[in-house]
Amino acid sequence: MKKKSTLFNLKDLIVYFLVAGAGAGVQFIAGSFFRNYYGFTTSVALGYIASSVVGFILTKMFAFDARSTNKTRREMIKFGIVVFISFGITTGISTASLIIINKFFSEHHYVISFAPLFDKSFEINVNESISVLIAMGCSFVSNYILHKTFTFKSTGFYDRAKVALNLGKDE
Repeated sequence: MKKKSTLFNLKDLIVYFLVAGAGAGVQFIAGSFFRNYYGFTTSVALGYIASSVVGFILTKMFAFDARSTNKTRREMIKFGIVVFISFGITTGISTASLIIINKFFSEHHYVISFAPLFDKSFEINVNESISVLIAMGCSFVSNYILHKTFTFKSTGFYDRAKVALNLGKDE
C-alpha cells in the first residue's frame, strides 16, 4: 500500500528548505555578480536562471523522493514550467518591492571590503538585497507547492501533453 503524502509534510518541507537555500545562495551570489554589469531586473533574472539548473539537480536528488523515478525528462519539462512561473514571480516581485522600498526609504549602500583576501571592495545596496529576499520568499512558497503537487508527482499532464503534441513514446 502506498503511503499518502500531505502537502506540507515536515520531512519534505525541511529537505526542500535546505535544497532551496542552496539554490537561493547561488541565485543571490550570481545575481550580485551580474549586478556589476547589468541593471537590477536583468541581474535578478540571470541569477534566477543560474540557480534553476542547480535547483533541478538538487530537488530531484534530495527532495520529494524523486531520485529514482526514471521520469527525468518529464520532470525536467514540468520543472521548466514551474521555473517559468517562478521566474515571473521572482523578477516581478523583486522589481515591485524595490520600487516600494525606494519610495519609502532612501537608498542605502554599504561597502564590504575583502582587501585581505581579494584586494577588492564590494558595494551592497541594502534596498535591492531586501527586495530580492522578499521575492525569494514568495518564490519559495509557490515553488514548494508546485513541485510537490505537479513536477515530481504523476499528474497525467505530461502524458496528455505528449498525446496533444503527438510526441511519441515516453522514455
